[in-house]
Amino acid sequence: MSIAEVYDECDAVGLAQLVRRNQVTPSELLDEALRRVDERDGPINSIVVDLEHRARAAIAAGLPDGPFTGVPFALKDLNTNIEGEISTEGSRFFAGRRADVTSEIVHRFDRAGFVTFAKTNSPEFGLSPTTEPIVHGPTRNPWNRDRSAGGSSGGAGAAVAAGILPVAHATDGGGSIRIPASANGLFGLKPTRGRTPIGPPLGEGWNGLSIGHVVSRSVRDSAVVLDAIAGSSVGEPYSAPAQLGAYGPWVDRPPDRLRIAVSTTSRPGISVDRVCVEAVEQTAALLEGLGHDVELADPPVDWDLMAQVQGTIIGAHVAFMIGQRAMELGREPGTDDLEPLALAQYRRAGDQLAIDYVKADQAQQLLSRRLGTFFETIDVLVTPTLGGAPVPIGSLGGTIEELAALAPALSKVASFLGVYNVTGQPAMSMPLHHSTDGLPIGVQFVGRFGAEHTLFSLAGQIERAAPWWNRRPNPWW
Repeated sequence: MSIAEVYDECDAVGLAQLVRRNQVTPSELLDEALRRVDERDGPINSIVVDLEHRARAAIAAGLPDGPFTGVPFALKDLNTNIEGEISTEGSRFFAGRRADVTSEIVHRFDRAGFVTFAKTNSPEFGLSPTTEPIVHGPTRNPWNRDRSAGGSSGGAGAAVAAGILPVAHATDGGGSIRIPASANGLFGLKPTRGRTPIGPPLGEGWNGLSIGHVVSRSVRDSAVVLDAIAGSSVGEPYSAPAQLGAYGPWVDRPPDRLRIAVSTTSRPGISVDRVCVEAVEQTAALLEGLGHDVELADPPVDWDLMAQVQGTIIGAHVAFMIGQRAMELGREPGTDDLEPLALAQYRRAGDQLAIDYVKADQAQQLLSRRLGTFFETIDVLVTPTLGGAPVPIGSLGGTIEELAALAPALSKVASFLGVYNVTGQPAMSMPLHHSTDGLPIGVQFVGRFGAEHTLFSLAGQIERAAPWWNRRPNPWW
């Protein structure tokens, strides 16, 4: 087979196996990835920072022996630093900024043998469920370029869906792995809070709401990557329960009979499109056919409390980040520096008191306990990933004055997702359905705190029963 055929037929684990057998070289794989950037990325705009020089240097120096040695890779351009390299956070206010320290998760990707050659597009500070930052321009969905690739890891999702990469780094603070996984027809798992490192330079991410992992085409890539990067680093404020062995083997191990709850109920006032409900209904039938016990049950979510937690905690963290940059530059940001959503967060945070943050922190713990009790009687919860198909480009933007009117549309995208960032539970989106016009529709699976092994085992079973590997967007396949 040609290198292009090999690249299409293998996931990241498979490519690394070919490198170990000397059937392909890291340089050949990197050349193919860069060729695809030149050929495919122009219309979708997934790649925003060029790190080819770093990739070539890493290959020349000799790559470490890891599970992904020689496999091309890209980092999300958000809170993932490489010393001396550009890190824009998707913002004009941070454009041109170079990191002075390398993030621990980057070191772990390096030790796994990945060849990082680029950074992918992200909305400003990861605040939006669509990736359309002014500083880099919008990332378009490879399945339909008039539609969003999702956010905030939209660049990562589009790059993998377009076949530029088999797997790419992503982060999730309110759905930002699962949204682009659903929008681009990929697999994406948000790990348990504390499972992967966040620092330095961040001390922690949004009170533990945010965590890093990847989006991928295969379940096993996701599991083996998590094996490579899991574990706290020195000074991390959170730690996840111990793993029940490596995650990779769980993908091939069918789960025992699981107790599975199914819900399509969103927050009040938010409608869920019929196509997303159908995706869950068909998945429930599949799960019953696989021998699991399936029942209808809505999780006990206090949506007003959820809004308080997310708004206060995320807003405060974003405002702090902007304030640090303002001190670096010696000036306050304005409308030419920040987009409306970030600027509104920055201004609003100035009116909040320390006690507001404590209230939100306590509410977060209350929500976590309530959901934890719910999961004592079930193993997995199944919901839609999104409330609808990928949204049109440009439909979720506006001025500060227009943001309130956009709130229902923004909530519809992510209403099933953020609660599990608040509780810290593992949750994954699987590409199990398509709309009548060919857009991917994901289904979300939520596990107990610390139970990624259950999700990977179930995901492997579903992937074998309802494979999606050959469903790819035109015009590239």
